[in-house]
Amino acid sequence: MDREPGLSVRLKLTLSYAGLLMLSGALLLTVVWVFLLRYVPADPITIPGPFTSGRFPGLFAPGRLPGPNVPSRADLLRAFVPKIAAAWAFLLVFGLAGGWILAGRMLTPLNRITDATRVAAKGSLSHRIRLPGRRDEFRELADAFDTMLARLEAHAAEQQRFAANASHELRTPLAITQTLLDVARNDPNRDTGELVARLHAVNTRAIELTEALLLLSRADQRSFAREPVDLSLVAEEAIETLLPLAEKRGLTMETSGEEAPVTGSPALLLQLTTNLVHNAIVHNLPEQGTVWVTTGVHPRTAVITVENTGEKLSPQLLSTLVEPFQRGSERIRTDHAGVGLGLAIAKSITQAHDGTLTLTPRPDGGLRVTVRLPAAPLGAVGGQVVEAAINAVG
Repeated sequence: MDREPGLSVRLKLTLSYAGLLMLSGALLLTVVWVFLLRYVPADPITIPGPFTSGRFPGLFAPGRLPGPNVPSRADLLRAFVPKIAAAWAFLLVFGLAGGWILAGRMLTPLNRITDATRVAAKGSLSHRIRLPGRRDEFRELADAFDTMLARLEAHAAEQQRFAANASHELRTPLAITQTLLDVARNDPNRDTGELVARLHAVNTRAIELTEALLLLSRADQRSFAREPVDLSLVAEEAIETLLPLAEKRGLTMETSGEEAPVTGSPALLLQLTTNLVHNAIVHNLPEQGTVWVTTGVHPRTAVITVENTGEKLSPQLLSTLVEPFQRGSERIRTDHAGVGLGLAIAKSITQAHDGTLTLTPRPDGGLRVTVRLPAAPLGAVGGQVVEAAINAVG
């Protein structure tokens, strides 16, 4: 933004210091005048006695009667005004010089912050201020700026990884499609039914990946309306949807808990729960596995927990599961392979609802995923349901 040139902050502070110092001097002179000089008589008074004017030089006007004279108000003004003017000029020079030096020392941390901002504006997010000294306003500003730079650097690195992974994942189905089409063109006698089936599978995977990317972007932008939602009802709907897949794999699904009201997007929270349950199903044991889904509410948070049996997970692998396009242990089966965005989308939806998502390995193998969201007032969801029912009947 183009702005007109103006006075620097250092010069403004210098003028403020000097002005305050001059104002203090003027107030001091006013106090002296009000409480001292106003009581000095306007006319000189002669005190009789054996005094000579030589004993009090400068206090007696020439041509007066012998003996001491009490100086008048005019005498005092003539004696002190030049000295006051000189002292005032000294205060002005001292205030300007001292204010300039003091303002420079005070603004040194701000100059460092400004330099760091210019460096960051050029694209170097790795630069840090690291302002030394005890905590004050400038130190808090510098620390907050360093924290912001660290988050921006991490976010930029994450976006770069995400763009590279997304490009790779999207290129794979396109390359497969191109290969299949080239084979079909070079071999006219090839069975078209098999070709169409494979193209359909590849195209379906590309569509699922694109929809997952759009959903992830929507969650990151928080572009959704908020309304009361009961996590227990959402969990039941997700389990009902994925129950055929669990039965096909020979898994047992158990659900328990109580009403867990939150405020958010019903569609996104359903997607969150569905992703967690789907992840628990496809990363389970080959047979006789179990998936547990529980909901609960605490004084300030509503909690949904999804656990599953499975292979033991290392801490190194656990820390990468929520990264986009990162897959955990090898899939037990080839169906429902996913696109590597399930937990990444769940994390983004959780953060968009101001919650936290925690991954914990189970001692016997498998994973426990705990989502904590800000709890809504109890009865809010039920009240909305009752109101909707009344409106429907009416």
